[in-house]
Amino acid sequence: MRDPHIIIERPLLTEKGTDLAAANKFIFRVNLDANKIEIAQAIQFIYAKDNVKVLAVNTIHVKGKKKRTLSKGGKPGYTPDWKKAIVTTDKPLSVFEELGV
Repeated sequence: MRDPHIIIERPLLTEKGTDLAAANKFIFRVNLDANKIEIAQAIQFIYAKDNVKVLAVNTIHVKGKKKRTLSKGGKPGYTPDWKKAIVTTDKPLSVFEELGV
């Protein structure tokens, strides 16, 4: 298994994410080539001290936004594509409780 901290890049703290946290669903930005099994194992490894069990993982590919730069004569470019995972657990995660979610 790859390093869990490479698979899970960071938690996403958004308004929708705080609403989903009430149902024990948490949103993470994950590596583009990570699959659902790797994501579930990484979450269980990172939050092992809380004895968390992952019930489900849903993934979404997010396309990069179109941006314009002035230094290149206004030619359009794109921000990088990334991947989002919505993880359903059996109990709340400690990192979100510390942040008041």
